[in-house]
Amino acid sequence: MAIAPTGAEATVAAETPAHASTQPWPSERAGFFALAAVIFATFVTFFDQTVFAMLAERIKGSFGISDATLGFLLGPASVIAYVIVGIPLARLVDIYARKYVLAGGIALLGAIMALGGLAQSFAQLMGTRLFVGASSSANGPGSYSMLVDYFRPLRIPLVFALLQLGYIGGSSLGNILGGQMIAWTATMPTMISILGISVFNWQLVLVIIGSLGILAALFLLLVKEPPRRSAPESHQLVARDAPFARKIAAFMGWDAAVAIWRRKQVFLPLFAALALSAVESQGLPAWRIPFMARTYGWSEAETGALLGSLQLVAMLAGIAAGGVFVTWMGKRYKDANIRATAIIFACTTVATIAAPLMPTGELALTMMALGVFFGLAGAPAQNAAIQRIAPNEMRGQVSALYLFMFTFFGAMGSWVIGAVSTYVVGDESQVWKAILITAVVFLPVATFFMYRGIRPYREEVERLEAAGL
Repeated sequence: MAIAPTGAEATVAAETPAHASTQPWPSERAGFFALAAVIFATFVTFFDQTVFAMLAERIKGSFGISDATLGFLLGPASVIAYVIVGIPLARLVDIYARKYVLAGGIALLGAIMALGGLAQSFAQLMGTRLFVGASSSANGPGSYSMLVDYFRPLRIPLVFALLQLGYIGGSSLGNILGGQMIAWTATMPTMISILGISVFNWQLVLVIIGSLGILAALFLLLVKEPPRRSAPESHQLVARDAPFARKIAAFMGWDAAVAIWRRKQVFLPLFAALALSAVESQGLPAWRIPFMARTYGWSEAETGALLGSLQLVAMLAGIAAGGVFVTWMGKRYKDANIRATAIIFACTTVATIAAPLMPTGELALTMMALGVFFGLAGAPAQNAAIQRIAPNEMRGQVSALYLFMFTFFGAMGSWVIGAVSTYVVGDESQVWKAILITAVVFLPVATFFMYRGIRPYREEVERLEAAGL
């Protein structure tokens, strides 16, 4: 399904002001250095998410928690602060030098990761994860904003394609290296000392990842801030003399929400499909290690080695195949973006439902990787669909709300699976049943909503074309 970091198209869609054409462009060498710094910061973010999920069984065993509680830690806990302050923090990108916002965010993220490695109780560990989502909320908007000011429009497709290397590398290498790191700490005594504090051996992994966050921040500080290619007033959401409450509402995306509701017959099916699919597609990664351990007896290292390799191939192939498929559909249908996504959703549904039913661990991971392939293949079409129908003057805010839906419901997914395991299945050793139940419930409905969105989307595209848009 949709992948949050692939929403970069939202920024590209903004029109360049006339006066920007007279500004000289920064050197491409400086631009590619900035791109490398952003890729590394993105890598660290997704490396942390992947490896932390791989620690699920260690965390459960060390603190004696249920699957429902574990699911909350792996997902919803990371978005609570994001819901409250994430979107406002992203607005800092429009106000301050973006390299400082990005560096501050990833440095804070690294510090939070490291503090998790020093946590003395489950409550303290939970406390550190509460701020993960908020501290990384400015990464996407800041990265896209800065890179668009560095590169000419013709370069942007290549730049954003390369930007995916951070997500792909963090997710795939997170499985491979994360498994090896966990296996390495497992050779240590159960309790070790870090900075004079006694912690579980697996917590050393969090300290190591935290240090990568600090390194990424230092890397970003070396980037030269490019001049903005838009006038400062272009970032003004409402009139300066507007009431304070009106400014707050605009700041939180109220205008975009109103625009979406006015054309709800077009937007709501797409938003519903994204939310429902995200519950499973983003909840499942948190439960891959427990599933493989409890169902097939595989260790983190065994699972990570095979899954990471399969994911790397699946992600690269998925992005390429998805682009080719949507382009081919686009030559035949005005509703190609949604039509293609509906087909891909159906394929994802089949692969995800099949995974927990496989007789061997190798086949189960292969089906999971196939689901990742379809997920990456469908992401560009979903994002392009929103860009095509979003009002130009608030395209960024509409995209932010769309990605917020993905982030919020995706984070809820791990808790949903955990809650089904604890309260519905009852036997937590049979977590495969919880994964299967959530896939059967959520994915077919998501596919149905995407299918129902084809006709209103086509009619909206025809309306925009008739209006010369």
